[in-house]
Amino acid sequence: MATLPEKHDGGVTEPEAVKLWLRLLTCSMTIEKRVRRRLADQFETTLPRFDVLAALDRNPKGLTMGQLSQALLVSGGNLTALVRQLEKQGLLEMNKAPSDGRSWIVRISPRGKRHFADIAVAHHHWIGEMLAGMSSDHSHALYSLLAELKDSIARAPGDA
Repeated sequence: MATLPEKHDGGVTEPEAVKLWLRLLTCSMTIEKRVRRRLADQFETTLPRFDVLAALDRNPKGLTMGQLSQALLVSGGNLTALVRQLEKQGLLEMNKAPSDGRSWIVRISPRGKRHFADIAVAHHHWIGEMLAGMSSDHSHALYSLLAELKDSIARAPGDA
């Protein structure tokens, strides 16, 4: 059975919270690395491009650049270049907002919608493959436990 290296030595001297966080980080980073590689190899695209298309696919009426930036948790400067590239490829459409001529509304184009649909099918398959070794009961339990963790993180003091 293949195993992934840990971000720590697994020693019992580390606080349990740190061990848990490092285990989550190892899993998350491994999944992300594999997804990035497959997006590049099979679709000649990047994870940030996929994320932009996914956000716009979920919002067919479009989003302002500010809303898109907020949804993706990225800076506007990084996003503008990416959106312009996707627009040049015909995957997005940009129009001035009718209510504010200074704002742009970004929408996924019909071509972008078809392109994203192909990638999304593969993406779902890849994630399914990586999680297939877990029983359905364990998957549901982990999902619930991660919701509890998410709530705990949200309640903890610190930056939002």
